[in-house]
Amino acid sequence: MNKALVFDKGNYRFVPTGVHRYSAGVAAQPGYEICRVVFSEPVPLNEGFAIIQAVLEAEERPLTALCACELRSPEPANAADFSSFNETYVQTLSDWGLIKGKHNPVARCNVSPLVGAPAEPSFYAFSYTVETDIEESTFVISGSCEVPEVDGDDEHLVVAYRDVSPQGMLKKAEWVLDEMERRMQVLGFEWADTTATHAYTVHDVHAFMASELARRGAIQKGLGWHLARPPVVDLEYEMDCRRILNERVLVID
Repeated sequence: MNKALVFDKGNYRFVPTGVHRYSAGVAAQPGYEICRVVFSEPVPLNEGFAIIQAVLEAEERPLTALCACELRSPEPANAADFSSFNETYVQTLSDWGLIKGKHNPVARCNVSPLVGAPAEPSFYAFSYTVETDIEESTFVISGSCEVPEVDGDDEHLVVAYRDVSPQGMLKKAEWVLDEMERRMQVLGFEWADTTATHAYTVHDVHAFMASELARRGAIQKGLGWHLARPPVVDLEYEMDCRRILNERVLVID
C-alpha cells in the first residue's frame, strides 16, 4: 500500500503489509513520540507481554500504545512452524485491541542469533507511544528480508534464492534497502532522519558496505550488525531502522 493509516487508539500511523503478523513501520502522531525499551536479556514471549503491560500501566498508557516488537527466535523456522508461532503472537495483540480491521499496526523485527539464541521465542525490545512536548518526529521501520510480505509458501519470490555468494548477497541487500526506503517514504522520512540502522545476517556485508549501505546514506549513524538469521529458513538478510530519541534498558533480575 502506498499510504499510511492512522491507528488512533495507539496515537501512531502505520504502513500496512500483505500479511497479518506485522506492519511495515510506524510513526508517532503529533503530540506523541515513540520510546524504546531494551530488555537486559531476552524474555520469553508470554513473560515479555506481561512486563510490557506493566510498563504501559505504570506510565498510564493504554495497551494499544504498543507500536513495535523486537523478537529473538531459537532458530529459523519452516513455513508451517512460523505460521503457528504467528497465530499465538497475533492473538495477544488482538486481545489487547491492537488490530485495525484486517490490519495489524504493530511493527516487528524477528531474528535468530547464531550464538546465544534463546530456548524459546522471546522479546529483545519493544516500543510504545507517549505524550510529548517535543516537535521531533519518531518512527520505527519493521525488519524486512529479501522477499515480499505475502501469505503462504513464497520461496519462488525470494531474491537470489539460496544464493549466498557475494553477488547473491548484493542482490538481497539491494532489494531490502529499496524496501526500507519505500517504507520510510510512505511515512515521510529518509535515511538522514534515522538514529539507528541494523543488519541481521551471518554473511559478510563488506562487499556492499560502501557501494550500497554508505552510498545510500543508510549508515551515517553507523551500522548495528547482528550475527543473526531471519526467522524463516532460506532467508539470509534482514534490516530495520528507526528514529528514536528516548531509549532505556530494562534490567531483568
